[in-house]
Amino acid sequence: MTSAPPDFAPLRTERLTLRPLRPGDAAALHRLVNDWEVAKTLARVPFPYPRALADTWIASTWAQIEAGEAWHLAVIGEEGGAEHLVGCVGLTLARARGRDGRTAELGYWVGRRFWGHGVATEAAGRLCRWALANLDIAAIRASALKDNPRSQAVLARIGLRPAGEGVQTFLSRGGPMPVLLFEGGREEITGDAAPPPLADAAPPPLADAAPPPAADAAPPPAADAAPPSLGGKPVLLVAAVALVDADGRVLLARRPEGKPLAGLWEFPGGKVKPGETPEAALIRELKEELDIDVSAACLGPFTFASHTYEKFHLLMPLYLCRRWQGEVRGVEGQALAWVRPQKLGGYAMPPADKPLVAMLRDFL
Repeated sequence: MTSAPPDFAPLRTERLTLRPLRPGDAAALHRLVNDWEVAKTLARVPFPYPRALADTWIASTWAQIEAGEAWHLAVIGEEGGAEHLVGCVGLTLARARGRDGRTAELGYWVGRRFWGHGVATEAAGRLCRWALANLDIAAIRASALKDNPRSQAVLARIGLRPAGEGVQTFLSRGGPMPVLLFEGGREEITGDAAPPPLADAAPPPLADAAPPPAADAAPPPAADAAPPSLGGKPVLLVAAVALVDADGRVLLARRPEGKPLAGLWEFPGGKVKPGETPEAALIRELKEELDIDVSAACLGPFTFASHTYEKFHLLMPLYLCRRWQGEVRGVEGQALAWVRPQKLGGYAMPPADKPLVAMLRDFL
């Protein structure tokens, strides 16, 4: 059992802080959870709840965080200028993989005096969004007693959807109880089915404008003409690059929390701004996001992706680059991974990036 607090940066919301439990939380934890109205809703909590169990459980949560197996955190509020324990929220990695990848199980509880203030939704939602952005999971699962409509409502507000029924043993109730099952992925919990398009979704013009038309040429379109579209949807132009190091590995960047499709891995790049060529956009993006300098001569056009999202159609030219100046680093705090081409398929990626993987693998 580890004796030092785990290295975990607290998660914050408008009203709450989620942080690893501390030995000093044990008394408050015992006071709040040793309440039948709270304990009867929790599968793994006995009732009465022994005071010594609070100390043992807090120590076990440190070891689980360090091992990357589970993240049980204290939910801390502030009242009268002082911090106080409100409850706990946790995620535990499932041993078996789900249909679309690894899953995690969500659990939480809030002291009775704090009910009715949206604390559970705020805390559990924050932890779920963090997990989808930082852990290699595809979905989050949870359960709620059939006779616990409050918890069912919390799970629905977070974005989890009904996934059937089951039976679970509850220590507090001394036996199996019927439960409703819930599950949600990135799209349901974060609401991000696709990256948002640029304003009006109009494709940016290229920097090198076409020469002026001849006198007898057709007049240019009116300023308010509709932007180009594919399949009736506006077109969004994004440029991406496969950076290849001396060992033949390809760089992937993980979209950080707070961005659409957070937690998915992608080829570095970004939207082409008005007045930019795709090459100029990549040079700018690579400097801003990875702190490296790249010349246009080192960007070799390779292929492109064409993908229809709900509200727009994405065109994404992909370039290859083997030479740059500077040391690659995640300026925005995003995780980076140098990946062997044959292992690219093991990383969860946005739909537009997936078709590029097989072409890169065959070429490299």
